[in-house]
Amino acid sequence: MASKVYIADMRAGFKKSLLDKVEMLFDQAGLSACIGKRDKVALKLHFGEKGNTGYIRPPYLRRIVNKVKKLGGKPFLTDCNTLYAGSRSNAVDHLQTAVENGFAYAVVDAPLIIADGLNGKDFVTVEINRKHFKEVKIGSAAYHADALIAVTHFKGHEITGFGGVLKNLGMGLGSRSGKQMMHSDVLPSVNPDRCKGCDRCRQWCPVDAIGLRDGVSVVDESKCIGCGECTVTCPAHAIGINWKTEPDAIQEKIAEYAEGALKNKKGKYGFITFVTNVSPECDCFGWSDAPLVRDIGILASLDPVALDQACIDLVNREKVLPNSRLADKGEAKDKFRTLYPDIDWSRQITYAEEIGLGARKYELVTI
Repeated sequence: MASKVYIADMRAGFKKSLLDKVEMLFDQAGLSACIGKRDKVALKLHFGEKGNTGYIRPPYLRRIVNKVKKLGGKPFLTDCNTLYAGSRSNAVDHLQTAVENGFAYAVVDAPLIIADGLNGKDFVTVEINRKHFKEVKIGSAAYHADALIAVTHFKGHEITGFGGVLKNLGMGLGSRSGKQMMHSDVLPSVNPDRCKGCDRCRQWCPVDAIGLRDGVSVVDESKCIGCGECTVTCPAHAIGINWKTEPDAIQEKIAEYAEGALKNKKGKYGFITFVTNVSPECDCFGWSDAPLVRDIGILASLDPVALDQACIDLVNREKVLPNSRLADKGEAKDKFRTLYPDIDWSRQITYAEEIGLGARKYELVTI
């Protein structure tokens, strides 16, 4: 049976703004049924790295907060700390970055809580008994919430092909140590012919695993935790991914973590995804490259697998925008496979379906 995925396009007018459409999606997709009176409701989102502009605009979150409050819920905005060294690797810097990006209480009308605490050590171990993990480490604030709404910015991703709901849930709600467990199949590989010795990769490495030798970056694999930060930081594209196993592994791990994040919330979760500013890379970096396609719309569903599949299909039907990273790649029917030819992005969706997180078959309903 096909899951329903609801979509609102980007058209707006008098008495029907895009903010109004978010509330309409919330109701029509059935998210209201997930919220009970006095429920503590985690609104999982990405606050954006300092310097990034691709994250979801805070006024949209305020409308979702208002909907939750009208239903008697107690919403809070949340995310876990990052593994890499950036502006969100601890709760102090993370909250500061969130406020600087516009997610202040006065704007969103809800508190901000970093789900895995001050230094990423506040997590709950959840038993799942799957292929890669018997148990996963989920940020405690999100786990202990009564309900969860994941609000996702859909985009490309340098390690998983694309980033959607599953990535937002799995990697996003994994504690810092959980993130390391998911990244353990990734190691960087430096091409000495391309390396310019700028040392930028070393500055972003969270564990001091990179140094310079004869003007070329060198990775100490005994220290490397596989976060992949150096790969996207290198301006010369000299650092590629050296997979310890098949690249499918990290996608499967993310799906298993997503299962852990939802395990104690049956009937108490829903998802809203913004297919806007579809950048080639994650919002974890201090920049946002030009979007690959036009802004398509805002989608919502109770099925994370169907929602991710619908977003992929919608993006792949679009024409590539000029001046984007895909501008010289021809028609690029599969946008994310064209961007990252060594990554089969579909594995995270198929595996999520295999373990019962949802169904790839969907019915798209326009509101």
